[in-house]
Amino acid sequence: MPAAGPRAVVNAAGSDASNQTLSPAEGYDILKLVEELILLLFRDGDYRPGSRLWQPGLSLRGGDGSIHRLPTWSLHYAIAGGVLMDLAMENRVDTDLDSLILLDPTPTGDSLLDPTLADIAAGEPNDARFWLDHAARRAQPIHEEALSRLVANGVIQRHDYRLLEYLPSRRYSLIEGSGGGEVRSRIMDVLFTDVIPAPRDVMIICLADACGIFDRMLSSSELETASPRIDLARRLELIGRVVSHAIRDVQGSIDASRRRPIIW
Repeated sequence: MPAAGPRAVVNAAGSDASNQTLSPAEGYDILKLVEELILLLFRDGDYRPGSRLWQPGLSLRGGDGSIHRLPTWSLHYAIAGGVLMDLAMENRVDTDLDSLILLDPTPTGDSLLDPTLADIAAGEPNDARFWLDHAARRAQPIHEEALSRLVANGVIQRHDYRLLEYLPSRRYSLIEGSGGGEVRSRIMDVLFTDVIPAPRDVMIICLADACGIFDRMLSSSELETASPRIDLARRLELIGRVVSHAIRDVQGSIDASRRRPIIW
């Protein structure tokens, strides 16, 4: 049975929907979820994709100079989840507790989504976790393409520089007035007001929660206040739950490998 619709986020909390407004994301379909997830990582400053040569994961540099790090594998699973969610919103796939179902193999015309859709169409039927793991292996080029599209569309700006004078690196900054910060404002409204979340906002909340963005973005008191809304969104979005479980499984494997004794 498919997961409950995202509009239940507010209604299940006992609020009167008749007195509330819709999230601005209702009908907001210019950007894909992967692009919006990346924009959510900006915190009034720069975004620096990680380099294997000097830094694991990726860094988010805020306006106050603070640096947060997100494991690469965690972001990759969130990106893969975003692709599957976008395919669901494009009516190409559906999910239930046991399987991911192909509804329509017709390409969407979007290069962030169509390679994964083609694989699903050509592959054997399987569950959402299988296709999440599969899509996560392609997450790095999806990430790079999403960044390039945001640059090409004038939402963010790329800055190339050299670290320690010889290691090429790059960072990205939001272009003022581009609307790139809209996604963060929108999600904060959903978490801290009674606005009715649009389906895509429920999905973004699930992805951000799964890969730990909120743990880095919000203070402990803010996280405590937002937790009921995050928990409710998590329960309503099936693919989001699959992403959360996958990230926990990978983290558990990493923790277990660290505890394993070294045999000489």
